Amino acid sequence: MSENTLFSFGGATGIGSLPGEDAREAAKTATGSFEDFPFLAELPARGPGADMIGRTAGMLVDLYARLEPSGWRFGDRPGRDTRRARSWLGQDLDALEEFTQGYQGPLKVQAVGPWTLAAALELKNGEAALSDPGACRDLAGSLAEGLRLHLDELRRRVPGARPVLQLDEPSLTAVLRGRIKSASGYRTHRAADRGTVEAVLRDVIGAHPDGPVVVHSCAPEVPFALLRGAGAAGISFDFSLLTERDDDAIGEAVEGGTRLFTGVVPGTDGPLSDPAGSVMGVRTLWRRLGLHPGLLADAVTVTPACGLAGASPDYARRALAHCARAARSLADNPE
Repeated sequence: MSENTLFSFGGATGIGSLPGEDAREAAKTATGSFEDFPFLAELPARGPGADMIGRTAGMLVDLYARLEPSGWRFGDRPGRDTRRARSWLGQDLDALEEFTQGYQGPLKVQAVGPWTLAAALELKNGEAALSDPGACRDLAGSLAEGLRLHLDELRRRVPGARPVLQLDEPSLTAVLRGRIKSASGYRTHRAADRGTVEAVLRDVIGAHPDGPVVVHSCAPEVPFALLRGAGAAGISFDFSLLTERDDDAIGEAVEGGTRLFTGVVPGTDGPLSDPAGSVMGVRTLWRRLGLHPGLLADAVTVTPACGLAGASPDYARRALAHCARAARSLADNPE
């Protein structure tokens, strides 16, 4: 039996980012929407250091980044940008702690994974860290240590929590396919070796040995088999981007005990269907794969398709509530 099977996930949760700049309001929304699977909210609207790359760069140990006109670049020492990123993360944890008093159960936190980070962070020469295998190894090691400290802090603040770590890897497929552009923009970095990609991910996933790690990507062509091989207990994806080419990989994932975080609710403002309609595609996929309907509630967590930073505050609240209702529909009526 897999570790994922032994761990009790909630039926619905958020991806991470929310609109606005108020940490307390975001924490109230992230915890109030999901009584059995809250998450640590991210507020990129606050500016550099609250964005996904800057936030995770602030978690690194013995590596530092500063914001340049071209993006985030490694520096020699922690500066204003690092201090700002760490301050905002501290505020978010303060707010989460306030709204999780007495909470016991799964609690999700997010950070950018090693390959998306390597594609986004620049070396001092302006090229992505992805261009230097040694830099990629150092970055992954620093990230793993930073995540250990982050998870320790979460356990200290919310003693009843069972942490779930989400690694955001929207650039992973582009890294594997050699689609990351160089600094000049006239060429792309060579495709990364799949074995190396899997091994590095496995090392970073190992930063959380006592709980599950979910890998999230809202890009097409999510490499399900590679992520499972790296030890991901769950895979989070935009359900609308699946094709029938993904069927075998998804069927193998479910049968292997991998949790599917199905992004079925749009991440930007628009009409919301009834909750049962939102998960109709999941039921259809299940029938197509010949999977037992009774497995649905044990194998699926319902989420938005991606982060909600670009949504209005009202829509973000309604979208999260819609995810919770859709999950109940899936559990109550799996057929």
